[in-house]
Amino acid sequence: MSDPPEQHAPLVRSNEAAHDIDAAVDSIRKRTGWERVSLFGWATGGQWAGYYAVLHSDKLSHLVIHNALYGANTPQPLVGRGSDLEDPNHPGQLNPAIGAYRWNTAASLLAGWDRSIPLENKNEWRDPAIAEAYVREALASDTSANNQNSPAFRSPNGAMEDSFYLATGRPLWDASFITVPTLVIGSERDFWSRPEDRAMLLSHLAHTPIKRLITIPAATHFVHLDRNEHGRQQFLDAVIEFCRTDLGNK
Repeated sequence: MSDPPEQHAPLVRSNEAAHDIDAAVDSIRKRTGWERVSLFGWATGGQWAGYYAVLHSDKLSHLVIHNALYGANTPQPLVGRGSDLEDPNHPGQLNPAIGAYRWNTAASLLAGWDRSIPLENKNEWRDPAIAEAYVREALASDTSANNQNSPAFRSPNGAMEDSFYLATGRPLWDASFITVPTLVIGSERDFWSRPEDRAMLLSHLAHTPIKRLITIPAATHFVHLDRNEHGRQQFLDAVIEFCRTDLGNK
């Protein structure tokens, strides 16, 4: 990503992300001595976790997918048809101008979160220290962040290419290959995934010993970062209870 973004195709698609997840999973398995680990993925991380589980269910004990796209063919204006990811000259196709990566400002990290909170004072819904830490750590991930006029970090656009396909009815992996207990969690006020994604995913989970769907009422896309009374506690309780399900395999 040291080159201008227009010089390369979108970087780091799901297949590459799955290799990185596998390295992390193998490291955890080696360090702990456990044969299987639980895997949690949020939003883009959720689609990566699902893709990974298709290939490596044998290394997992539980899978939790939270607010992730799956491939439903319903409107998704943020990254689907009509978004800046769509080629204006070829509807339904990816815009080749998106390039290898994009710059993300601090303001862009909070804009969607702010819009989804139904209160004027956002601090009543989330702890401001959490929001500040979220922005701070995102910017700290890029050593060039403070070299911009407005601090910003680079993120690979491979995730955006995959998200565009998923948002326009093009599944990138088949959940029927997943063979571990799977919990699908959706936030009622989520702006990323759609109820149709969750329903479609659940219907495709044909070989999981346990599958569950939970929708958290009035919760935002960032429910795990919101205050406990706005869905976070329900979210945490659901994940912990599910991952404590003993299947007799370690």
